[in-house]
Amino acid sequence: MACADGVPVAATVVYLSPRRQLVLPVEIGAGATLAEAVLASGLLELAPELGGQVLDLGVFNQPRQGAEPVQPGDRIEVYRPLAIDPREARRVRAEVRRRRQAI
Repeated sequence: MACADGVPVAATVVYLSPRRQLVLPVEIGAGATLAEAVLASGLLELAPELGGQVLDLGVFNQPRQGAEPVQPGDRIEVYRPLAIDPREARRVRAEVRRRRQAI
């Protein structure tokens, strides 16, 4: 796809899993959304664990909605779900510290 003046909009889709890093260049038409850019990048075929779920997206470490338009040069980041809720992780660490101090 190309924008009105014939120049495609270039962006990068990035996904980090525990085992690998995917950095996928993508060229899409003007007005395309972040979600469309992720689909066009082929990420869902390369990372099937993302299929069937709502993706959390961001651009340059700023959370964004999938319906927002892509800007030239955007680094579209696909975030993994947290393994543990940060509040719960803090409770666990505090409990471990309490037990160590009690010994």
